[in-house]
Amino acid sequence: MARNSSKTRSLSRRRFLAGATGLSFGLGLAGLELVTNATADDRVWPNWWLNISADGTITIMSPAAEMGQGSFTALPAIIAEELDADWAHVKIASSPLDAKKYGNPWYNGSLSFSSSATVRAYYKPLRMAGAQARRVLLDAVASKWGVPVADLSTEPSAVVHPASIRRISYGEVAKFARPPAELPKVEEKDLKPLSQFRLIGADLARDEVPLKVRGAAKYAIDVRLPGMLYAALLQSPYDGGAPETVDDGKARKIPGISAVVRLPNGVGVLGVSFEATQAAKNALTVTWTNAPGASFDSEKSLVAFAAVARDKSKRGIDYFNAGDVEKAIPAAKTVMRAEYRTRYVYHAQMEPLNATASVAPDGKSAEVWIGTQSPSGVMSAVAQVLETTPDRITVHQHWLGGAYGRRSPADVGIDAVRLAKVAGKPVKLLWSREDDLKAGKFRPMTAHYIEAGLDADGMIVAWHHRVIGESVVAYMSPASFERIGGKDHILMKGSVLEHYGFPHRRAEFVRQICGTRLSPWRGVGVGHNLLAIEGFIDEIAHSQGRDPLAYRLQHTRNSPRATHLLKTVAEMADWDRPREGRALGLAIEKKDETLVAGIAEISLDARRGKIKVHNFWAAIDCGVAVQPRNIAAQIEGGIVYGLGHVLREEITIKAGHVQQSNFMDYQVMRMEDVPEIKVAVISTDNMPTGVGEDGVPLTAACVGNAFARLTGIRLREVPMSSTRVKAALGGKV
Repeated sequence: MARNSSKTRSLSRRRFLAGATGLSFGLGLAGLELVTNATADDRVWPNWWLNISADGTITIMSPAAEMGQGSFTALPAIIAEELDADWAHVKIASSPLDAKKYGNPWYNGSLSFSSSATVRAYYKPLRMAGAQARRVLLDAVASKWGVPVADLSTEPSAVVHPASIRRISYGEVAKFARPPAELPKVEEKDLKPLSQFRLIGADLARDEVPLKVRGAAKYAIDVRLPGMLYAALLQSPYDGGAPETVDDGKARKIPGISAVVRLPNGVGVLGVSFEATQAAKNALTVTWTNAPGASFDSEKSLVAFAAVARDKSKRGIDYFNAGDVEKAIPAAKTVMRAEYRTRYVYHAQMEPLNATASVAPDGKSAEVWIGTQSPSGVMSAVAQVLETTPDRITVHQHWLGGAYGRRSPADVGIDAVRLAKVAGKPVKLLWSREDDLKAGKFRPMTAHYIEAGLDADGMIVAWHHRVIGESVVAYMSPASFERIGGKDHILMKGSVLEHYGFPHRRAEFVRQICGTRLSPWRGVGVGHNLLAIEGFIDEIAHSQGRDPLAYRLQHTRNSPRATHLLKTVAEMADWDRPREGRALGLAIEKKDETLVAGIAEISLDARRGKIKVHNFWAAIDCGVAVQPRNIAAQIEGGIVYGLGHVLREEITIKAGHVQQSNFMDYQVMRMEDVPEIKVAVISTDNMPTGVGEDGVPLTAACVGNAFARLTGIRLREVPMSSTRVKAALGGKV
């Protein structure tokens, strides 16, 4: 990555080694190697995690794909904490893209970063690595001073011997330390207790933000290579379509166009500029082969989804099943039912998809410049296209200009490589915003049918949630879908409801196959599932004459963390205070191990059918809060992002064609619509869990519940657009 700031540098292997006149630590996730620069050169690249120079500078490698979530800074902070480093002397550098050494433990050691699984995956291994490096320093000083290592301690970037009041900096230690004959053993009990943290839990400045603020950050879209051609790609409007007939006469006449290339999924245009290739792409006339999605109509299919949801004879896959729902619901004192629907939504990342590629003359190796959530995925996919091996594919990772799950697939990198191979020179493939939207891979639409059984006290004792939709996992990896037995964890996430602890719970997935392009979307299944779950719980509370907060507190009495969050956010919003012309809506979610509660305050312009969100409060418990201020920022951003899809964003498809074209008809949030947002970050002595996605799912349920409280009418579909709001009001303006 091109990263240049006072603390962040892009270091080549040679520069890193040559400039480090001190110790280099190869801190692997499975252990530690200590090597001196005398034995290291470009031919041997050990698993460097940190380097301590003689001047006291500590350079720590970060493997994270930085897409705005702050992991690039958070991971080095974890190492620095256990190393007892002075953060003022820490520099951060991007790690080499070597999966064997830097791979994500939660993704089978591959270089993949999604589902808020970066900090929580690396947290314990990196703490162990930092502690082990600290022990190497202590052992070196103990040997030099002739004192027991137990008599030594550390303070920021220094080893101290309290008995003799001696102190030596890490930089000084680096001048004489040598590899130990046997690596020191560090156990979990040797790690710092939470009470002694200086860096974990501190509000450290994110290292890359100054670059972004002054416009110096380099994204993949900024890449320029000597002799590079530009490329545009006209893709099939539906998945699986291939070019059948191509009329490129007008396109070839546009000045600057050098070639028109058929690809399996579209028609590429090569030329000297972005403008020329886009113009030529728009001048193409192409017909497409048939495919399952060619006749797809999303609105008609959503009606069919809802019918399937109600028809319990059409069994699906049990994603979760506890107790005996089949017996408990019929035996309940009261049985209630509800239906909800959600539509396709687009990722709308600010940087449209792009990649630059160069293929070797023999066609068996390549370089790709890209911002991706999965460098390993790009290497593997490109290797497959070139019929070579992943080790012959070099990926140059860049900052990601928004990702939200869309930068996990390798599609744009694959097409850039295909075009570069034909061109025989580097090719920069750029999607326009229209390309990005028309050929988007969306969060799937869903229909929900829930039955709840209540006991004589009005408490929920049985819960059956049927989710009808396409499978994201099956679309992205059919082999994985088969391996997990059809339990789509992307679509069904958030449906287990451990925090409520209903004794009889069942979450059922009924798969539909529509032939549309799909991809994980920020918050994944929790977003659509929470709308139905928390909306229905609110509805049940109202039917029992209970306050929505009190009703939830009754059901979370065995989940102290959930109870605390509910009480915290209620206090933040002053839940019991009457509001003239406004109402509050409450929701709580559990995504993976993270708990978040939120409250939205809304008003309604009934004549225009416009919901206005004035305030949004949220409280999050994600275990140990590694960077509290950044966590709050992630939740704030997620709320803004989520409100867009709640209030206006939707994708509709007719005859296989996406109907929206750009931000004029796919309207994201505007500044004037953003509410005041307040976030409480509650750090607990639990393993850190995800935060990057967790503000998004709250929004639909909170706004929907507030609308029901304000009007007495429940909105069961998103987006809650003005058209749907006016239809729900039934002319009561």
